[in-house]
Amino acid sequence: MSKDKVFDVVFTSHGVCVGKMRNEVTNTAHQPFQVSRMLATDEGKFQGGEDTSPTPLEFFLTGLVGCLMTQIRVFGRRMKVEFDDLEVTCDARWVAHKGDIGPYEASPVGFDIGITMNSDAPEPDIHKLIEASRRACFVEATLAQANEITHSLRINAGEPQAV
Repeated sequence: MSKDKVFDVVFTSHGVCVGKMRNEVTNTAHQPFQVSRMLATDEGKFQGGEDTSPTPLEFFLTGLVGCLMTQIRVFGRRMKVEFDDLEVTCDARWVAHKGDIGPYEASPVGFDIGITMNSDAPEPDIHKLIEASRRACFVEATLAQANEITHSLRINAGEPQAV
């Protein structure tokens, strides 16, 4: 398997609180394209929000399903595998359990992704398309491995410190 770089993907996100539980997050893509878009998140009444926009988990799942669908469509053209009526579903599960320091902690249980399409292409070609698309989906690739996540905290305009 070749690991020759094809392109980089670089984003910066910046969020601000604007309501009870509403956040406005500006995502700026730097590479391989440049665009900046604001997406709002909120929580429902369960978490004390006003349900004015999708929750962060809804955006997360939209990203997962949308990314895989996009890759299947892009790679289908490139791999010359024609299909119609593509549908992708995802059943996602988490458990909130008692936390050591907070009210609860989140634990992912799993993601069951279903892909449905109509195609006259040979079945092995369809399987190759799906495997290539899964490997190219940046969201699924992120979920499929352990990731380093670092945090820093700046209090009262002081110097950022690792937390």
